[in-house]
Amino acid sequence: MTEKREYTGEYAEQTLYIPGPTEVRDDVLDAMCEPMFGHRMDQMTDLYTTVVEDTKTFLGTDNDVIVLTASGTEFMESAILNLVDEDVLVTTCGSFSERQANVAERLGKTVDTLEYEWGQAVKPGDVRDALEASETDYDVVTCVMNESSTGVRNPIEEIGDVVADYPETLFVVDAVSALGGDYVDIDEHDIDVIFTSVQKAFAMPPGLAVCVVSDDAYEREVESESASWYGGFQRSLDYYDRKGQTHSTPAIPIMLAYRKQMKHMLEEGHQARDQRHREMAEYTRDWAREHFDVFPEAGYESQTVSCIENTPGLDVAAVIEDVSEEYDMAFSNGYGSTLGGRTFRIGHMGEHTVESIEALTDAIEDVAGL
Repeated sequence: MTEKREYTGEYAEQTLYIPGPTEVRDDVLDAMCEPMFGHRMDQMTDLYTTVVEDTKTFLGTDNDVIVLTASGTEFMESAILNLVDEDVLVTTCGSFSERQANVAERLGKTVDTLEYEWGQAVKPGDVRDALEASETDYDVVTCVMNESSTGVRNPIEEIGDVVADYPETLFVVDAVSALGGDYVDIDEHDIDVIFTSVQKAFAMPPGLAVCVVSDDAYEREVESESASWYGGFQRSLDYYDRKGQTHSTPAIPIMLAYRKQMKHMLEEGHQARDQRHREMAEYTRDWAREHFDVFPEAGYESQTVSCIENTPGLDVAAVIEDVSEEYDMAFSNGYGSTLGGRTFRIGHMGEHTVESIEALTDAIEDVAGL
């Protein structure tokens, strides 16, 4: 049985280079300390409509946006419940895409998987072959944009173009560890549902999930006999149209922080933010190839999380601990028992820069004697 461990607040402040949460601006944290107000007051309408419309502007989408108090997993589950009547094709290449399959199975859906080894990327041609060969008319195809377990960035744009050739099949994308730091044209590539968590590339405190929903996805849910109550697209969007608020009580302080951070993101611009993340990723991969190797398939490396192969056979856990103690910096071991020790991961997302990532790699070199 787990024993109580009292939270004291007396911990060393560490710079976060993990795959999320990531660093948060001071003024964004300060925004959470504004006086409290009711979630049915005019202030909430002003706050939530600002959050939603600024998000649409930043992402450059004409589709609807929902912001709920939740983790991205809420929309992973609700997208399946809202849109899949019977059959779903889940593309898997790591832990989080495999989780999508597990979620769909738990919801009683018939799940077919297009499976890849961890470290490999989903190929659009394989998706087309699977759709053409199957006797099943899939309600949904799912894909993880950024497999943070393996550092793979799947080509969701090309996959979306493939799925668009099958009008009765909707395309659902988990972009939890990428959106906001890796540009994607949602509307151009017919992505029906794409969702994220704000503690990743949005550089926010955890607690909010963002979902972009196409008209086709909305109409599919309206026609369905079953849909998520909390994460229902119709329920969320209709309430927003009527009231400009969330249907259930939101985490108001985090939404205040979101409002502040989205202003920063709009000021930087989506393309510029994408370019900054691209530069951080390129620096990290170059450094990794000099001392180690990169784990993901060549040409499909993540723009927000680098998974680095431990070719020298370092004691990864010991290096992480020493960097934490000596430099007050935190980065991540490989994912779970599958990749722990074999790899380690650096999150270069949110408000980080090449210079701040270089500070971490210098610390790793020092501790590991590279």
